[in-house]
Amino acid sequence: MLYPKKHNNIWEFPVHHMRGGTSTGLVIWEDIAPRQTELREELLRHLMGVPLIGEQPGNRQITGLGRGPATSNKVFFATLEQSDQGLRLVSTLAQLAAEHGRIDWSVNCGNMSSALQIWAIHTGQIDASAAGAHTLEIFNTNTGVSTTSRVVIDSDGQFSTAEIPGVMGLHPAVDLFLHNPVGAKTGTLLPTGNATDVIDGCRVSCVDVAVPMVIIRAEDMGKTATETMQALEADPHFMTRLKVIWTAAGLKMQLRHKDGRLLTADELAASETIPKVCIVAAPRDGGDIAVRYFTPQTGHNSMAVSGGCCLAAATLIPGSVAHDIAGKSLSAEATEQFIGIENPAGILGASVIARHTPEGIDIQQSAYQRSAQVLLQGYMPLYGASPALQQALAEISQLPR
Repeated sequence: MLYPKKHNNIWEFPVHHMRGGTSTGLVIWEDIAPRQTELREELLRHLMGVPLIGEQPGNRQITGLGRGPATSNKVFFATLEQSDQGLRLVSTLAQLAAEHGRIDWSVNCGNMSSALQIWAIHTGQIDASAAGAHTLEIFNTNTGVSTTSRVVIDSDGQFSTAEIPGVMGLHPAVDLFLHNPVGAKTGTLLPTGNATDVIDGCRVSCVDVAVPMVIIRAEDMGKTATETMQALEADPHFMTRLKVIWTAAGLKMQLRHKDGRLLTADELAASETIPKVCIVAAPRDGGDIAVRYFTPQTGHNSMAVSGGCCLAAATLIPGSVAHDIAGKSLSAEATEQFIGIENPAGILGASVIARHTPEGIDIQQSAYQRSAQVLLQGYMPLYGASPALQQALAEISQLPR
């Protein structure tokens, strides 16, 4: 493993620049990150090229490794540890934004999570040389949720590959299994207590599976859920109304900061991460449901893992906006339900293992297949690092190895 080092009197920090699913960002070894939150956040701002203080409208992140949209502004801190069940990876996500230096520590990212097992293999922390399936438990500290990541090594010693919507070519395939994903943020499947609410004249379903999401019937917004994301984002009336709805829904869902404080309307309106929001309609291309997904400030050119798992689960909830379209049903025995989600990049398949009980729906697992890759491993010089950050890096560089 690599440690911070000084070169030409400049501190350099080791990173893996990676793609997971349709997201890109960094994976950093937790053990070499500053302990103090303020220094950790300063490090991230240098690495990703976002403002150190204040806001900078139109920032293109040309001084860092971030690339504008929320889907390319993710950083995972990761480390391996022993648990009661064996070796597991512990991850913490930092979500950044191009135009300001505020960092959101409240949510996970399913897409980038698919890069974590590949990272652990690439750094030599786990062995995946034998042919066959290799699994790794991943515990996310942001949400308290565990997933199981699985890669398969072919008989020739290479990763089994997959081609997924929104990503060119074949790359290492990663299956992500989310266990007991209900209530990841709010503790309940339906945070408002209702399968459907009406907000600003629109029928919406507020569902929390893997991530809290507001699912809106596209027709109520004057849309079809087949528009390009560029067309939707270029419609100021639609985007303004979307923000009104997700803000009101977030208040009804009682979404909170990580420390338990309720998010205010202003904080929800400015949030880069929660609640996720989408518009849905009847499918047109062979799937079960059509969607256009927002994270929430910006449109997603395909579909996020967490959001896809939530939408797939919503199709099983009688009375929900998604169920009205997809019409999935359950039995008393746990069965695997496959849901094809039409999005701008194609049809994304999600699986939900669930059953119907007298108390309601028991959602046990949801799964997605992603692909992931290492884009670059190396050191990034930290020009302009504060004296406090430099001192922290000096101390880290002297840790026993």
